[in-house]
Amino acid sequence: MNFVKKGLITGMTAMLLVPFGGIVHAEESVAPANLSLNQVTLSAKQIPNGMKRFVFDSGLHFERPEAVRGIYVTGHSAGGSKFNELVKMMNETELNAMVIDIKDDWGNVTYKSSVPGSPYADIGKNYIKDPKKVLKILEDKQIYPIARVVVFKDSLLSKKKPELSYVDGKAVWKNGRGESFVNPFLKEVWDYNVGIAIEAAKMGFQEIQFDYVRFPEGFEKRDKTLKYNMGQYKDLKIENTQKRVKAVTDFVAYAKEKLKPYGVKVSVDIFGYSATLPEAPGIGQNFSKISEHVDVISSMIYPSHWTSYFGIAKPDLEPYKLITEYAKLEKKKLSELKTPPVSRPWLQDFTASYLGAGNYKKYGKAEVEAQIKALKDQGINEYLLWNAANRYTAGVDYTP
Repeated sequence: MNFVKKGLITGMTAMLLVPFGGIVHAEESVAPANLSLNQVTLSAKQIPNGMKRFVFDSGLHFERPEAVRGIYVTGHSAGGSKFNELVKMMNETELNAMVIDIKDDWGNVTYKSSVPGSPYADIGKNYIKDPKKVLKILEDKQIYPIARVVVFKDSLLSKKKPELSYVDGKAVWKNGRGESFVNPFLKEVWDYNVGIAIEAAKMGFQEIQFDYVRFPEGFEKRDKTLKYNMGQYKDLKIENTQKRVKAVTDFVAYAKEKLKPYGVKVSVDIFGYSATLPEAPGIGQNFSKISEHVDVISSMIYPSHWTSYFGIAKPDLEPYKLITEYAKLEKKKLSELKTPPVSRPWLQDFTASYLGAGNYKKYGKAEVEAQIKALKDQGINEYLLWNAANRYTAGVDYTP
């Protein structure tokens, strides 16, 4: 007798029917844990090798570029007239990927979910009015789509559920920019974000990029004064610093495992300075441990964001030298791992005038190319360009 039990299908080929029109094909080992009987259609065809893993097919097909060279795209840009301008830039240059906000820096989902019963329906914004249309255009142009999901910086969820955040007195704690974070110790927060990533994968995004995978900056100075729940980490006989590192690393490993059935790559954005330390104690980022659980590691190495590292007094003035020195350090760290991820750093395509006179320079063609060349000279061929307003420098040679 053929049957479905505990999410496993035996003796038959199974297809999972999904809202975005895709099918889950039987391949590999185990079905998603949340598979229910009313989601499964069984055919009479026997599976030759017994139990198989469900692998999702969105119906969209992309060739992964030999080297990903991408730009950051907000939900507003992806859903507005700027999108056509950015696609045109892709067509006319060697750029080939877009990192699109699916969950933004405030916790908004940037589209209205069409998934029946989606827990994200009430937080969806109409920034991207038709995500399927956007992805179809990207498929037609073969522009590699990456979904950016901001994880633990989430003012929206913090306000809605203070118990998932940090409380200072009677109110949810906010940083100096008025932003709140949710708690990486809590599995409910993990599942909330992984669920959004799964929706993005079902739409057809080929990679999920998790950002703000960390505790708030300077958390080590307030971890004893804020009220928050340590969940499963409370009784571990290790220092709080190590608890934070373990929670962040565990989330990345958990997300990677949960996303396996959807065939997407997983990447994580990480502070560049995290690679210069054994671990960043306040925010819980350990470069090497996180790198062990991702397909791609994207260090944010904008020259403007460094102080006097690598013996460079004013890094923003020396983009080639700064990127070169960082790349040397990162290569050494990754070489120590058994299965290192692809390195795809974030580069600077904006002018950091906030640094003050004498500490910054106007970034244009020469400065962007200097960063790209520095990576290439160190054997790193993938990169992403950041400009918060999505205004990218014209005339850049992206493959110097």
